[in-house]
Amino acid sequence: MKEVVVITGASGMIAHELLKKIQNDYTVRFLTRKKKRENDYEWDIKNQTVDEAAFENVSHIIHLAGANISEKRWTDERKKELISSRVDSAKLLLNTLRKKNITLKSFISASGINFYGTKTTEKIFTESDLPGNDFLSEVVVLWERAADDFKEQNLAERVVKIRTAVVLSEKDGALKKMIPTIKNYIGSPLGSGKQYMPWIHVKDICSIYEFALKNPHIHGAYNAVAPEHTTNENLTKKIAEVLKKPLFMPNVPAFVLKLIFGELASALLEGSRASSEKIRKEGFQFEFPELKKALEDLLNN
Repeated sequence: MKEVVVITGASGMIAHELLKKIQNDYTVRFLTRKKKRENDYEWDIKNQTVDEAAFENVSHIIHLAGANISEKRWTDERKKELISSRVDSAKLLLNTLRKKNITLKSFISASGINFYGTKTTEKIFTESDLPGNDFLSEVVVLWERAADDFKEQNLAERVVKIRTAVVLSEKDGALKKMIPTIKNYIGSPLGSGKQYMPWIHVKDICSIYEFALKNPHIHGAYNAVAPEHTTNENLTKKIAEVLKKPLFMPNVPAFVLKLIFGELASALLEGSRASSEKIRKEGFQFEFPELKKALEDLLNN
């Protein structure tokens, strides 16, 4: 009998791609706001309600739920929503497990590479480094703390936190937004362009979740970031190169981004490098460690 995996964040691109990887080995159920498929189960984070049938015989939860960081300006209300979608959703899962007296084999939670702070430095951050002191790092710290509660309250044998970099996919996220501007000859780097941009191919992030699920020795925090580092400027140039399009436009000035996005602009204008050595030492191998080959795979298909 296959082990049951419950996945939150059902509408996201990672959940969609991850299903393809693990559906032959596991029984997969999704928690979602509105049921669309046979294996969907409804939950309401705001009202803290969930269809408890989703948890029958569950062994693993992969917690991907979380409102999009870069979708809207960070008003006070939006900031609360960004935290709640991650923390209150985890609390609902935890309370349901406690109520049903269930102990998971693993609770695997999405997390963010912004744990280390939104700043451009020459430091390459590792999992042993302390968190930053800005809003995004605060979000990630609270997110991870909610995940750690599952182990501390003996509701999961192990907890894994996947500190995710910018996920490159032609179907969603940053890359999807950049493609049309470059194709239409209006693409350009943001601000100085010198800010580092930790990245990972969508296939590799899904493989990391699969790796964490299938290897019981994996626990704690891991940077999910490709080994090759890049800047915003270099990423823009590489996309243009793969698309065979020239870049004519000057860099987008920082003040313009601040006017448009407010505080959110910091996430676009700043960024540091992070090391993937820890996950590689555990035995994980990246399919796309190099940016050029990752972009060729995504843009030439």
